[in-house]
Amino acid sequence: MAITTRVSRVLLSPCRPTPTEILFPRCFTGRSSVRAASSSRLANHDRVAFNTSFSTTQHTAAYTTSSPATGSNRPRFVYNVAASYIAKGRPYDSATHIFLFNPYNRVQPPKKTGRGKSSRPESGQDAFFVSRLGPVPGEVALGVADGVGGWMDSGVDPADFSHAFCDYMAAAAAAARATSTSTATAGTNEKPLTAKQLMQKGYEAVCHDSSIKAGGSTAIVGLLTADGKLEVANLGDSGFIHLRLNGVHASSEPQTHAFNTPYQLSVVPPSMLLRAAAFGGAQLMDQPRDAEVTRHGLKHGDVLVFASDGLWDNLFNQDILRIVSRTMGKAGAWATTERGIQVAPDLKPFTDMNSSEDGDASPRKATLQSMLATEIVGAAKLASTDHKLDGPFAKEVKKYYPHELWRGGKEDDICVIVVLVSEEDAPAKAKL
Repeated sequence: MAITTRVSRVLLSPCRPTPTEILFPRCFTGRSSVRAASSSRLANHDRVAFNTSFSTTQHTAAYTTSSPATGSNRPRFVYNVAASYIAKGRPYDSATHIFLFNPYNRVQPPKKTGRGKSSRPESGQDAFFVSRLGPVPGEVALGVADGVGGWMDSGVDPADFSHAFCDYMAAAAAAARATSTSTATAGTNEKPLTAKQLMQKGYEAVCHDSSIKAGGSTAIVGLLTADGKLEVANLGDSGFIHLRLNGVHASSEPQTHAFNTPYQLSVVPPSMLLRAAAFGGAQLMDQPRDAEVTRHGLKHGDVLVFASDGLWDNLFNQDILRIVSRTMGKAGAWATTERGIQVAPDLKPFTDMNSSEDGDASPRKATLQSMLATEIVGAAKLASTDHKLDGPFAKEVKKYYPHELWRGGKEDDICVIVVLVSEEDAPAKAKL
């Protein structure tokens, strides 16, 4: 995936549709030695990335959720999901920086006041959510929001926007009546919820949340349905990659207005709009309708990775593919045969938290999806602090600013959601 990273400027789009949106300059957020070596031109073209995380009812390791059978003895799609994350400047611990979601838990509606910051995962300003999609526990909605850290210069906590945004999307997904075409009520005109509509619902809720005075974020939202379909809405430079049998099957392209200037959703106070009208400013406007939508068919053994730019700025697609291939191969989920790389027929021994590694009654220490998530985040964290090996961000800087001295990775918050897709035979209906 061609990675286009962010400029030191912050896009602020009004909450309600208006003819204006403001572009404010922000400072470069790299290492101090790099800032000293960088010219003022580049220093005025970077914005601080910000995101946060999701608050439903549990925070721990990985989760598995399966779709309902559409008929007896027919395959069903099972989505095994884990998330991992780490805040910028914090040490990474794969045993604790991991997320567990139970699709049968009730999603708690976001609170208008008193949103507990202490309960947020240690993801810095990154946000994510994973939720049941409608009444079917096996269908999944998920997303990552990368908040705009430049708002800190205006005295705004960027995490509030992205956390609330993800909370509202999780609640809207769980409350949806119709999800996929396979589960929509027959004989009704009700259309299934789309990824772009879910983004719109979350954004509108944030705009009407009186506790969110200002802020903004990029967003990527994915819907996984019972019939093995994935719909993705991507706005900005968070993204996803779809891996299949040792290859990159599909990936998202970042949406940017200019180098390092991604599309983003924002809530802008009226006072800022008045100042912009008085003193001038670039007129930009990004809304959920501007998100790029793609649709994908899934197969047994596919691996999906959704992440904030903390991943894409530090690892190339081929780096992620190598990590996934090595982890899947070591576990035996992807195996080399005479016919090439093949997926293990049954992935339950690798993905079920209650299954045993050696056949005894003891549970597994980790699921394959959680190992994938932690391996990817660990590698991205290591690359972000490497001052010598140039990653995607460094290469983009050299492309647009060939005289700059940026070297190595880019330290940032990192948030990754991994989905391991499997197909299982649905149990036969009991005979009465």
